[in-house]
Amino acid sequence: MEKRNVYMDYAATTPVKREVLEAMLPYYSDLFGNASSIHKFGRDVKGALDRARDEVAKLINADSSEIYFTAGGSESDNWAIKGVAFANKDKGNHIITTKIEHHAVLHTCEYLEKYHGFEVTYLNVDKEGRISLEELENSITDKTILISIMFANNEIGTIQPIKEIAEIAKKKGILFHTDGVQALGNIHIDVKDLDVDLMAMSSHKIYGPKGVGALYIKKGVKLHPLIHGGAQEKRRRAGTENIAGIVGFGKAAELARVNLDEHIDKLTKLRDKLIKGVLEKIPYTRLNGSLEYRLPGNTNFCFEFIEGESLLLSLDMVGIAGSSGSACTSGSLDPSHVLMAIGLTHEIAHGSLRLSLGDMNTEDDVDYVLEHLPKIVERLRSISPLYEKVTKGGNDNV
Repeated sequence: MEKRNVYMDYAATTPVKREVLEAMLPYYSDLFGNASSIHKFGRDVKGALDRARDEVAKLINADSSEIYFTAGGSESDNWAIKGVAFANKDKGNHIITTKIEHHAVLHTCEYLEKYHGFEVTYLNVDKEGRISLEELENSITDKTILISIMFANNEIGTIQPIKEIAEIAKKKGILFHTDGVQALGNIHIDVKDLDVDLMAMSSHKIYGPKGVGALYIKKGVKLHPLIHGGAQEKRRRAGTENIAGIVGFGKAAELARVNLDEHIDKLTKLRDKLIKGVLEKIPYTRLNGSLEYRLPGNTNFCFEFIEGESLLLSLDMVGIAGSSGSACTSGSLDPSHVLMAIGLTHEIAHGSLRLSLGDMNTEDDVDYVLEHLPKIVERLRSISPLYEKVTKGGNDNV
């Protein structure tokens, strides 16, 4: 099979779809007004802002008044957690989250602990990356004001029992925030049915532009603004709106909603073929995350006796783009905190590979990976003294 370029890092970012780009372009030139202006130039732009808000709301079955635009998922997570913490510090200072959250959540919680005297409980997860609802309930105190648990993990694709978590939170009168960045546009989300209070979203994960996101804030939820300085977003998020980006986000949300069932079906089939092929063709391999509760486009493997960085470079040489974990931590030499939390050793965690699929992938892409990945793993293992020692012993269990 001749060399091709295969992008399988959609969990890191997605390309902007042609329809999205075309929707954005007028707002860089002809429709350049400020949405806060009362003249026609401002009104034209304000209408586009409102339409985009409607589309993002429809994707998660929210009311448009509950959607607040931000600069991305990390800002949305920061705002939700800090905003609730500061608005409710008279009620308590305890937050519950998990050990496998995105660093936008973990670092925010650590900041509140270090500088503002909050106490944070970091829940364990099982070997598939799911929390224990019993442990969650047992962690609640009379000082707990917020539960923040991600919808689906960005590395291993595991989906949490969001509705059950929300029920526990409501029963105790605690606000519930979920980082929905990876779940948005990849599975069906109904915030009214789930009864979550806050959910972070990001445009560039659903074929929209980078630098724009949103926070769903359920009606009645009080939280402090993160950014001050203007009356935008109902005085809750200051700053002149990124209209072109927001329009792109709105168009991407519309396309995601219309094509969601087809998208899920396609990616699930490609994912399952890739998982089956890798596990059959490459010994000393484990699949990380849950099979039953998994994002349709996510695969994450650990290959014993090799380093993830060498694997990524070798894949890149044959045109395959993957990741050893979250793009936000790709510069770190430490093993993934997610893989460590599900019980892997440092050595095995270092040999991880995330291949995340998207709309542009095909069966030919999967076949291409299944042709080259086993050869690359075999070559890298051939220079490992430990691999030679173990294989001579006949042990083929990771």
